[in-house]
Amino acid sequence: MKIQRQKIQHTLFAIVLFILFSPEISGQESRPSDHVILISIDGLHPEFYLDEKLPAPNLQEMRNDGCYALGVRGIFPSVTYPSHATIITGALPNIHGIYYNSPFDTAGQSDLWYWYTNMIKTPTLWHATRKAGLTSASFIWPVSVDGPIDYNIPEIWDPAIGFNSVEPMRAKETPKGLMAEMEKAVLGQLNEKTFNGDYLNREDRTGEMAAYVLEKYKPNFMTVHLIATDHFQHLEGREGPMVRKSLAAADRAVGKIIEAAQRAKILDRTTIIVVGDHGFVNIQAALCPNIWLVEEGLLEDSKDRGNWKAAFHTSGASAFLHLKDKNDSVSLDKVKQKIESLSPEYRKLFRVVDRSELDAIGADPNALLALAPIPGVSMSANTSGQIVKAAYGGTHGFFPDFKEIETGFVAWGAGIASGVEIQHMGLEDIAPVVSYLLNLDFKAQNGILYPGIKSKSFQK
Repeated sequence: MKIQRQKIQHTLFAIVLFILFSPEISGQESRPSDHVILISIDGLHPEFYLDEKLPAPNLQEMRNDGCYALGVRGIFPSVTYPSHATIITGALPNIHGIYYNSPFDTAGQSDLWYWYTNMIKTPTLWHATRKAGLTSASFIWPVSVDGPIDYNIPEIWDPAIGFNSVEPMRAKETPKGLMAEMEKAVLGQLNEKTFNGDYLNREDRTGEMAAYVLEKYKPNFMTVHLIATDHFQHLEGREGPMVRKSLAAADRAVGKIIEAAQRAKILDRTTIIVVGDHGFVNIQAALCPNIWLVEEGLLEDSKDRGNWKAAFHTSGASAFLHLKDKNDSVSLDKVKQKIESLSPEYRKLFRVVDRSELDAIGADPNALLALAPIPGVSMSANTSGQIVKAAYGGTHGFFPDFKEIETGFVAWGAGIASGVEIQHMGLEDIAPVVSYLLNLDFKAQNGILYPGIKSKSFQK
């Protein structure tokens, strides 16, 4: 009798263990990954992981063993903040509401950017992660201030001090004391010298932040923004000597994160996704369309625009027309007539993107039209001087309809197929990958999940 009772107890114990640890019953099987690390390399183009001669061994190993795209079409304008909002929402700018890096201010040019998550008009992956009862972390991600993120060092700075000011990030950290904890553990003191975007030390420290939090706190979802490749392509163009070094630094940061997952013994349940926000184009000239509006009496040559009726809001390589009164058809007609009357040497430098085309690509619904320049030409907000002036280095913001402005995508690890090449995808198609991996209750309004990205065990 005693032996029979023991057998029953052992059987019940085995059933309990099966229920607790069986992937199918525990729900783990329905979640392909427990930890998704979404890393944005600002200014990434596919050559970074496709060209074996470039110094990116981690990206190239991920490409060989995982899934990658030959090109990712961006949004318009192809600049950092609206692009990152699209990555984190799976929506285009006309849906998520982040139209440029800096909002168009009717009172004049502003030094403020779209820093705050509450400026996003649609749910983000951070919201969906929290709703699922999972934890998240983020480091220097655009539009992340005050976001629903458990461990957050957001990108924000004091315009009076400059981009490299650290204290605004510290003031907006979550939880309080996180930066000090990381400084003591791995980073050393962060300040305008040790965390400086003009040098590669910022890239190393961002990688160390992400690695530290991943190893210690093991968040389910993490977003990381690496900036050096963007900074040096602006200075040197696509293939400058510091661009190669900055790529190596970004790749090293990726490696730090992978090693942290190894040390935490979670690598087999972790997925690393590396994306970009836009490509880059070498430039030699800049066009100043606001000068034409000054000539027509629609804008004054002053920082606050004076008594203005129409203004071009420049965003990287493109310019978007805004009216003080959206119903001012007289001023709109004057702008269109001015453009049509331009001499051929100016008209050949750009094309007009009308409202119907802006709608089709999901651009700012408040713009009446946009000017999209040819590759090699950027836009300037200047209201005086030469219409066309010299420009150097590289930029982005172009209409995303040619190869150089495309960005990239590489995914590797848990839940990801091996050896899959995607010919082409959109920036809005990244969020659905994260949603699939974490089994989130999340619907990307413009993006889709390419089924071939899934590992075979999760394909249905």
